[in-house]
Amino acid sequence: METGKMEVREAVIRTIAMPSDTNPAGDIFGGWLMAQMDLAAGNAAARRARGRCVTVAVDGMTFHSPVHVGDEVSVHAELISTGRTSMKFRVESWRRSRDGDERIKVTEAVFTFVAIDSGSRPRPLPTG
Repeated sequence: METGKMEVREAVIRTIAMPSDTNPAGDIFGGWLMAQMDLAAGNAAARRARGRCVTVAVDGMTFHSPVHVGDEVSVHAELISTGRTSMKFRVESWRRSRDGDERIKVTEAVFTFVAIDSGSRPRPLPTG
């Protein structure tokens, strides 16, 4: 489990884990966390593509530590490669308890997006 300081990067999403987001064991549901990661990477992809994008793959999804009700969850997305129509982002989520300063990495994965046109067909990424 990785703890301590996050790299200096802007969080794409920062939210609070709520009771409605729990699984039957009382921890935050992994699907909720994955959705936050997809939203964060999707926002970054749309900015890079200057338009609509769709998620086409999630690789290496790893859950390191549980998230608890009330934890602040920060999601970071970093562009790691581009193709003609596609982009890959390294996405990490970190948690911090309501009453503490320690940050703990909870998940990481690589999300792949494809830029699409109004007909939902792949389109080239803009240059520059």
